Amino acid sequence: MAIHREELIRIAELARLEVPEEDRDAMCRQLSEVLEFAESLRRLDLEGCEPSVFAPADSPLRDDRPDARRLDAARATAGAPESEDGFFLVPPIVENLEP
Repeated sequence: MAIHREELIRIAELARLEVPEEDRDAMCRQLSEVLEFAESLRRLDLEGCEPSVFAPADSPLRDDRPDARRLDAARATAGAPESEDGFFLVPPIVENLEP
């Protein structure tokens, strides 16, 4: 599946990413390669294959202890287009048309 420049621009806009003009062709190629790889995985015949197990189900992958790293509200919302009192401001999804 090939990603075209218009699609790349729209995806970047939705993700609020800036993709410089000189990088757009390379980005289109790279995204197309990723999608083609994902599609090739869908075509694999996995009939009769059992899922892989990475660790025993009863064994935790790590110690479940809190660590000292914290992301405070000010840092979390620093890059947000709009925020107020440590919360993200987003447009309403459903509007009350009849109060």
